[in-house]
Amino acid sequence: MTISLKGKLYPFDRPKVMGIINTTPDSFFSGSRTPDTFSIEKRVEQMVEEGVDIFDLGGYSSRPGAEDIDPETEYVRLVPALKAVKKIAPETPVSIDTFRASVARRCVEEWGADIINDISGGTLDPEMWATVAELNVPYILMHMRGTPADMQTHTDYKDVVADVLKDLAFKIAELRQLGVADIIVDPGFGFAKTVDQNFRLLNELKVFGELGCPILAGVSRKSMIWRPLGITPEESLNGTTSLNTIALINGADILRVHDVKEARQCVELVELLKHSASPNEEPVI
Repeated sequence: MTISLKGKLYPFDRPKVMGIINTTPDSFFSGSRTPDTFSIEKRVEQMVEEGVDIFDLGGYSSRPGAEDIDPETEYVRLVPALKAVKKIAPETPVSIDTFRASVARRCVEEWGADIINDISGGTLDPEMWATVAELNVPYILMHMRGTPADMQTHTDYKDVVADVLKDLAFKIAELRQLGVADIIVDPGFGFAKTVDQNFRLLNELKVFGELGCPILAGVSRKSMIWRPLGITPEESLNGTTSLNTIALINGADILRVHDVKEARQCVELVELLKHSASPNEEPVI
């Protein structure tokens, strides 16, 4: 499976590690906050050393209760991260975590960003899909209901796996009609899902392969880990590693993470596990 980045094929012959760079002052995981140029550059350098495959830059916190900011402020927050990646790792693909078409356009046209990662799946900005089609960049289609502020009041699914799968399939068909060729799907762990629903999605992640798109799993330090364990996001690295391993075994093509080194180790070990199985066997945990 491949996507096209600036006219070159980008293969998913093995899972990729997407490193999160947050330029927000209020991200749910305090350890990921990079409020100034120096801390951004150090984080980029660290991720490069640890083997990052894709950077995901975000300037708007989707944490419930986070401050709502205007598009200009979001863009201004992103600029130092865009500069840092261009300076330190210009060959590494860059994803922009935004649900706003205007921010997406500026990051692609002015900075050469490669991918748009839209947590809303096109529901929060009616111009997003047409913009992505015009820009001809890969699009990460995530499932979410409502807005970051009220999403946890929209968890009334008949069957969370079937409902999310159906929603993504419908949107993929619409995006294809608009001419969006390269789509990555994200079930949206933590977005309008209860803890139990998150684990059902993770357990049945393989079914999303039926959509014919690479699968992104973003569970890093989320509440599905720390709430049931009675810990904090800062204490959730071990749980993140455990769930990343399960996501890889269940078909994830991209791990979106705060901690690149540990995710890279997961990929290496799960690849060994998969290659150790005979052709007619399914690897087991």
